[in-house]
Amino acid sequence: MLNSQDNLLTTRQYFKSGNIRLSYLDFGGESQNVLLMLHGHMNDARTFSELASKFKDWRVIGLDQRGHGWSEHSPEADYSRESYMKDILNFIRVELGGQPVTILGHSLGGVNAYQFASRYPEFVKAVIVEDVGVEINSDLSFAEKLPKRSSSLEELRESLERAGLKAINYFSESVFKDEEGWGFRSDLKGMRISQQNVNGIWWEDWLSSSCPILLIHGKKSFILDLSQAELMVSRRPNTKLEVFEECGHGVHSDNLNGFYQVVKKFLDELI
Repeated sequence: MLNSQDNLLTTRQYFKSGNIRLSYLDFGGESQNVLLMLHGHMNDARTFSELASKFKDWRVIGLDQRGHGWSEHSPEADYSRESYMKDILNFIRVELGGQPVTILGHSLGGVNAYQFASRYPEFVKAVIVEDVGVEINSDLSFAEKLPKRSSSLEELRESLERAGLKAINYFSESVFKDEEGWGFRSDLKGMRISQQNVNGIWWEDWLSSSCPILLIHGKKSFILDLSQAELMVSRRPNTKLEVFEECGHGVHSDNLNGFYQVVKKFLDELI
């Protein structure tokens, strides 16, 4: 069901996954080849808007994952690995009729992408993983300390600085303004739980799929280091590595055109 239209090509739509309502952006495209984009923690599908517009030969869709963007927050704070997997599965089955997709995932979305490919290989043609590894130990507890609302956008950004964050632009992408002020669309109380469930050693998931994978790494990243990225590629067949020397964790934001070129080359080889 069509709920709103963001521009001539992009439409926002909704579907149910279990007991929560999830949102996604369909960026358009008549192709039978679907590129599903999954954002990172405290982001939403709009982070891929500029990137999506470049893929003329694909139907590009960005999912607002549970607790993010226009998707509902889980009332039980259920941000388990299983629930993220079921959301992707329900999306493909309900909205795409079970059509296999290529998945591009950043950070949280990257883990979700390669784990989904491992557990539901029949629905995945290929995966692009942006700057996340298989041995993960990060902390998002700062999100619980962020204010529910700030009086100005500047004050909101200052709250991120006080929390000790350096990637201010990344974390301030998914903000909104209402009559109470400026706030984050993300489930701030649920982010710590979500990250705790992402933390772990996931070599089995990484190695057990057989589809083509492109791993993209920003050498200045605070999440993934080059040695782990190289090990991931050396241990898994059918895997390629692209390193962006001057980029940090958000390669698709730091170098949009370069990111697009390496992804396009990878996708062209699939068709």
